[in-house]
Amino acid sequence: MITGALADAGADRQAIADAIHSLAAGATITWDRVKRRGMAAEKFRVEVEETSNHRHLPHILEMIDRSAVPAAVKKNATKVFQVLAEAEAAAHGVSIEKVHFHEVGAADSIADIVGACLGFQLLGVTEIYCSAINTGSGTVRTEHGVLPVPAPATAALLTGKPIYARGPATELTTPTGAAIVAALASGFGSMPAMTVESIGYGAGDKDFADHANLVRVMVGRRSGARETTTVSVIEVNLDDATPQLIAFTAERLLEAGALDVTLLPVQMKKGRPGVMLQVIANPADRERLADLMFQETPALGLRFHEAERRVLPREWVTVDTQYGSVRVKTSPYGFTPEYEDCKAVALAAKVPLKLVLAEAVTNHPQKTKKP
Repeated sequence: MITGALADAGADRQAIADAIHSLAAGATITWDRVKRRGMAAEKFRVEVEETSNHRHLPHILEMIDRSAVPAAVKKNATKVFQVLAEAEAAAHGVSIEKVHFHEVGAADSIADIVGACLGFQLLGVTEIYCSAINTGSGTVRTEHGVLPVPAPATAALLTGKPIYARGPATELTTPTGAAIVAALASGFGSMPAMTVESIGYGAGDKDFADHANLVRVMVGRRSGARETTTVSVIEVNLDDATPQLIAFTAERLLEAGALDVTLLPVQMKKGRPGVMLQVIANPADRERLADLMFQETPALGLRFHEAERRVLPREWVTVDTQYGSVRVKTSPYGFTPEYEDCKAVALAAKVPLKLVLAEAVTNHPQKTKKP
C-alpha cells in the first residue's frame, strides 16, 4: 500500500518494477487502478511463485546488496529488514541469526520494502512523518497459528509509537508496514507545516463496507507556517502526596522527556485541598511517562486527552556579555535568555542575575520582529 501510494504521488512505476526485478526474488509486478469506497487509488501487486522455502536475514541482505538499486535505497531497505528481524527475534525468543522469515521474508515483502524505499527516493523525500497508526483488531492467521492483532512482531515494532484500533476487526498494519515506518519515520503525530506538492493513495487487497482501505501520502516542502503538533496531556489529582514527593516527581518527569509539568491547587472531595499534576508529552512518550507517574505517586488512575499545540520555529543564539557567554532562545517574534546559562554566569561572576539577563537582551543581535 505504501509503494502504491508513492507511485500514485508520482514515483516512476517502471523504475520501481525494474529495481524489484533486479532482486531476482521471483516476484512479478503489476499496477492496477482501483477504487476503495469510491476513492481512486493505485494497487501495487506482487505475484510470487508458491514456495515453502524460508529465508534468513543474511540471505535477504545479500539479495538487496546485489540488486541494481541506488546505494541509499539499499541502506534504507537494509535498515528496515534489520529492525524487522530484531522484532521477530524478540517475539519468538530467538537470536536474530535464527529468525526464519515466513510471511514477512517472502519475495512479496522484499519487493514491498525495496519498492517503498525506492519510491521515497524517486520523489526526493528526505524526511518522513507518520500519523498515528491504525493497527486493526481481532486475530490474524499466520504460519505460527492464530495470533492477536497487532501481531507480536508488529506490536514490538510499534512500541513507543502512537497507535489505535478502529474499523473492521482485521489486521490493518502488517509487520512489513510497521517495519517501514519504524525504521524510516522521523516522527509520528500531526502533519508538519508544509506546502503540499503531490498526493497519492495506495490500495489494500480488501474493500471494507465502511472503511476505505487506503494509505495516503502527501509529499511537499517545509513551509514557514507555524507548526501545529498533537500532544498528550496526562493529569492526576493528588491529596495524599507530600510536597517533597510531588516536587521530586515533577523533576523526574522533566528529566524523562516531558515537554512541560504543571502543578495546580485544586479542591477535592470531602473538602480536601490537593494538587493537580499535569504533564504535557509527545504522544510517543505518553505511556512511559504515565508509568513513571504511577511509580512515583500514590495515584491509582490517570486521565489522558489529546491537545493541539502550536509552536513557532526557534533556534539558539549565543550572546556574549561582560560576565560570560549565554544562550538565548530566539523565535520570529522575540527572544529569551536561557535561565540556567545566566544563573551559572551570575554565580561564577558573583553578580546579580538581573544584570546578566539585562545584558543578554541588550547584546542580542536580533531585535523583536513585528507580526
